[in-house]
Amino acid sequence: MKIEESLRQRSDSTCELCSKSDNLNIFEVPESPSEGLESSILICDTCEEQIGDPEKVDANHWRCLNDSMWSPVPAVQVMAWRMLTKLKAEGWPQDLLDMMYMEEDVQEWAKAGIKEEVTENSPVHKDSNGAVIEAGDTVVLIKDLNVKGSSLTAKRGTAVRRVSLVHDNPEQIEGKVEGQQIVILTKFVKKV
Repeated sequence: MKIEESLRQRSDSTCELCSKSDNLNIFEVPESPSEGLESSILICDTCEEQIGDPEKVDANHWRCLNDSMWSPVPAVQVMAWRMLTKLKAEGWPQDLLDMMYMEEDVQEWAKAGIKEEVTENSPVHKDSNGAVIEAGDTVVLIKDLNVKGSSLTAKRGTAVRRVSLVHDNPEQIEGKVEGQQIVILTKFVKKV
């Protein structure tokens, strides 16, 4: 049986990531430890276009990963994990990543594909101690901060969970303090 026929049978002729049923293509998952059916998934042209071009990524399209991340197929798990990791600055993907379970070898495969995509030009966000802050991390304020434009004072010791990175400024992160989304300078936080 050909790979495409096997993939269509396995996926019930739908995209293995978003369940769309038209314009389906075979997608070879990069960095696969094997070849053929084990390293391939059947995806729609929308998913393929967004995987291939980060500029065209629509975060809302990928909410479908809430279902596909539970696929028993390792190649589907890998692509779900990679897309959730790319989107974790959005907030909701981090929740899904926290719930997701993969075998150790599958997780190594997933991480192998992400490492090669990191560019040297990406700004690195570091806390007051020089520890690298990533999207979704928890940080603690190391001093009281007056929030501009409001009467709120963010107190020292306040934990800010699931921070998002300001991509064009490595000295700033965003997070919620007392229900209010604020921008925080990285020199005033310590990673937990």
